Amino acid sequence: MGAAAEMLGVTPTFLRALGAAHLIEPKRSGGGHRRYSRYQLRLAARARELVDQGTPVEAACRIIILEDQLAEALRINAQYEQRERGRERPTGS
Repeated sequence: MGAAAEMLGVTPTFLRALGAAHLIEPKRSGGGHRRYSRYQLRLAARARELVDQGTPVEAACRIIILEDQLAEALRINAQYEQRERGRERPTGS
């Protein structure tokens, strides 16, 4: 946790707050140390940006969760539209 906090320029307390808000849930090593994925570190960095702009931690976490859900919905919608375009056959004269 200390290495991740240092890399992001935050405190371990900040990372624990993100965990308490259910934004990131790191895996645990055999010795009980928290292990963060690159994706989780990106989320934590985004949370730091929002908090640095004055957004409360809980609100920042909710914003990030909603941004992530929107990105996933847009990705799924694009796949659906692509499939639908593939099904459309031009009608010839």
